[in-house]
Amino acid sequence: MSNNRLSVFVAPLLFLTLLLLPRPGLCQESANCLACHSSMKGRIKNVSGALVELNVDAEKFNASVHGSLSCSDCHIRFSDNPHTTPSSGVPQAVLSLSTKLSSKFKVDPVAGAACITCHEETYKMVLGSMHGKNIVEKNQTDGALCLDCHGSPHYITPVKEENSPVGRGHQVETCGKCHGDEKIIEKYGLEENVMESFRESFHGRKLHLGHTRAPSCSSCHNAHDIRSKTDPESPVFGKNKLVTCGKCHKGANEKFVPAISHKRPGPIPHYGEKALIILTMGTFAFIVLHVLLEAFSDIRDAIFRKKEEEE
Repeated sequence: MSNNRLSVFVAPLLFLTLLLLPRPGLCQESANCLACHSSMKGRIKNVSGALVELNVDAEKFNASVHGSLSCSDCHIRFSDNPHTTPSSGVPQAVLSLSTKLSSKFKVDPVAGAACITCHEETYKMVLGSMHGKNIVEKNQTDGALCLDCHGSPHYITPVKEENSPVGRGHQVETCGKCHGDEKIIEKYGLEENVMESFRESFHGRKLHLGHTRAPSCSSCHNAHDIRSKTDPESPVFGKNKLVTCGKCHKGANEKFVPAISHKRPGPIPHYGEKALIILTMGTFAFIVLHVLLEAFSDIRDAIFRKKEEEE
């Protein structure tokens, strides 16, 4: 049989095989849920009085990192029919954690705790951090947890994607929601103007310009295991800065690291910068003025020379 005849039989078989192969995307359970929730609008109150957002964008959910999961992987209390009575088949570890997070996740604390089933190591880091302890030990609702940084669980995107709220391009803005909030700064006695001082710093300006190696917040403070600057295990505590700064600045010593700070610069650097700006602008203005005067002088001389020649 010739190659041409063989291709006549093989090509249709390959085409049918591709059609029958399962495609990556929504599982059947999620598709069933989204059949309603992708068209629903608005919010309703649940039994505890918390507002529940009804709409879930099916396209965005499918494109997210959780797009291949079943809804009940997180909403463990519910079966594929959410309108039945919630079951009690919740793992003890998740159930125990959900009670500690009930003040934070008023809609479905079990779903909030279910992150630990896939992200156990990371979740434990967060719970041991300043942010996590503020929730589980102090019962504060404004402590940062997964969704405060990563956004809606239905639309979480990989960190390397441009629109990720924890990516390099948006991380400062995301952290600034709390660390730039005057009420939170006053409540916890946080250092003021940290976001503004970072944006004005050499690091912040390089990051804003899109430099691929410029540090962002997590470069120095870590992403999940964030600790107080007074904690000996913090990467910005005491001599730990030598290691932290040394990741980018090889040979960083004790004289170098104090220069990296969120504190506002004193009056000398501030007015020195203003003076340098004025000097630079003045120099360019002088150059432009000098060129214009010289051009005017040449034109004037040419006119007078022409008149003398005519006389």
